[in-house]
Parts: sequence; C-alpha cells; structure tokens
Amino acid sequence: MSEPLRRVFERLIVNTGPISVAHYMAESNARYYDSRDPLGSGGDFVTAPEISQMFGELLGLWLADIWIRAGRPAPAHYVELGPGRGTLARDALQAARRFGLETRPHFVEGSTALKAAQLDLHPDAVWHADLSTLPTDGPLLIVANEFLDALPVRQLVKAASGWRERMVGLVDGRLAPIVGDRPMDAAIPADRRDAPEGAILETCPAAAAVLYEVAGRLASQGGAALFIDYGHAEPRLGSSLQAVRAHRMVDPFAAPGEADLTAHVDFSALAPIAQSRGVRWLGTVEQGRFLRLLGIDARADALARARPDEAAAIATARDRLIGEGQMGALFKVMGLAAAHWPEGAGF
Repeated sequence: MSEPLRRVFERLIVNTGPISVAHYMAESNARYYDSRDPLGSGGDFVTAPEISQMFGELLGLWLADIWIRAGRPAPAHYVELGPGRGTLARDALQAARRFGLETRPHFVEGSTALKAAQLDLHPDAVWHADLSTLPTDGPLLIVANEFLDALPVRQLVKAASGWRERMVGLVDGRLAPIVGDRPMDAAIPADRRDAPEGAILETCPAAAAVLYEVAGRLASQGGAALFIDYGHAEPRLGSSLQAVRAHRMVDPFAAPGEADLTAHVDFSALAPIAQSRGVRWLGTVEQGRFLRLLGIDARADALARARPDEAAAIATARDRLIGEGQMGALFKVMGLAAAHWPEGAGF
C-alpha cells in the first residue's frame, strides 16, 4: 500500500501490456476506498445523506410504507450497499421505527476506513463482504445510494477497423487510454454496430451481477429495493468515466487510487435484468421528482418552523437535492419489488 498505484500499473503495463479500463477502475477504487473516508467537506465529495437528514428520512418512510402495505412481514431486514458513514441508515431507520419497522441494519461494505465510521453510528450492525451472506429468513429492504457508479465499467470503442476494447497503456510515459488490438465486434449489440468511428460503448458487468443477485433475493424472499445514482434512463454512447478529488474534477488517469473514479449508471440496461428474474420494476425517475412526491417540501417546511435559525440552510439543502441544475435531474431512482409486493410511492 505504500507504493503509489500509478507505479504498480506502469510496471504491469511494461511487463504484460495494456490493461482494460475495467481493471484500472477496479484496482484504483479498491485502493482508494480502503485507505480513507472520502466523504464530507474535508474529503473528496458529499453524498445526499450528508447534505440533509431529509434524504434518509424520506427513504425510510418509503421502506416503511411499502412494508406496511405488504402486510408487515417479519422479520424484515434493512440492507444497504455501500453505506458510507452510516448516515443514511441512521436517518432512514429512525423514520421507519416511528411506523413499527424495527430492523437491525445489514451493511455490504468493503472499506476498512468506512466500516469504522459506520460502527460509531451502528454498533448493532452486521457487516457483509457481499450479498451471499445476507439473511434468508425474511424480506429484504435494500437501499443502494451512489453504489453502482463506483463499480468498474468496460469500454468498447469504434475504431477504423471495427470495435475494439478501450485499454489503459503508457503514452509518452504516462497512463492514458488507448485502443486495444483485439476485435470486439461480436460483443456489440446489433443496433450499435454501425455507430460512427470514435463512439464509445460503456457496459458494467459488475452492476449487472449485483442487480441479478438482488432481484433473485427479492423474488425468493420478498421485499423491495431502491437504487439511487447519477446516470441515465435511456441508452447512450460515450465515455462517462470521471474522477473527483477535493471536490474538483481531475484527470482520471493522473493519480489512480488517489481520486474517486465513477461512471454514469445505465439504468436502461439494469431494469430488464431484474425483470428477467420475475421481479417488478417499479420505475426509474429523476431524484427531484421522487423526493417531491414523497413530501420533501413539507418536510423542509416543518424543519424550518422547528429551527427558524436554520431555515435558509434547510432550503439550500432541499434545493440541492431536488434542483434541476443540481442533483434533482442528474440523479435517478430505480425501484424494484417482489412480484407479490405492492407498488412503491414516488414512481
């Protein structure tokens, strides 16, 4: 861990050749997340639960509502994928408890640094390295906020000679994206093969695997899931790989392991995966619309009345979560539910 990951990659490329973008992103984020708490003003980025308690509270109410209308099955298990500092779980579970949903949190987390922060807020939590060890004795209520965007993407680029995988190699002694030499036309959907030269197709096998497993659990155990991330609800071409460090966009190839690497989530590719396992897709909507339908405006007004000295800050936080030019339109919310569970609010 003491050797910069950039040097590890450089040595690997010199000895064995270019590596895939997916390999580069996976190794970079593994090093990055295991070595630090990246959240907050002193970190690299801020997520919705850290902006305002309203976000977690409304998700908790969503879970309690669909659980109540499903008949209050017990035991029900709250599961969060990539729970950050545990802030969302704290706010969501507090809100859910007011309506009788008492559940011990289960966290799927791989970061040692973030586990320590989660333990401070949730000493009763159960941690899991992956979904395979989650409880099987009752329905799962799953939340994944800004989890899928950090999973490694594979990039395929249309070259003059056909489709090739986009790789990471050395250009003038620096890490940079290059075009691979192996034909990849067979991996391209028929409706995309005639894209213009230079077009990039992104896929995320890791996200597909997560959705497949989550959907299988919901189908067999019951429950519901919310996936919240920035991305798009319709298919697109182009690279969305980006890096953030100290709240600023930086070159994703400049300092691997030292910046947060993410890519936009293609929700249009994920919904059919869930449906293939017999799970209902509740919809994919903009975060702003979702939170408004759940009552964020009323909640903001109530908080402002209770704390008039913080009214301006509360309004600013609400606008950041739902504003068209902020998180409201860029972030999407996708809902899933077991076939026999009710519809979810907000879709």
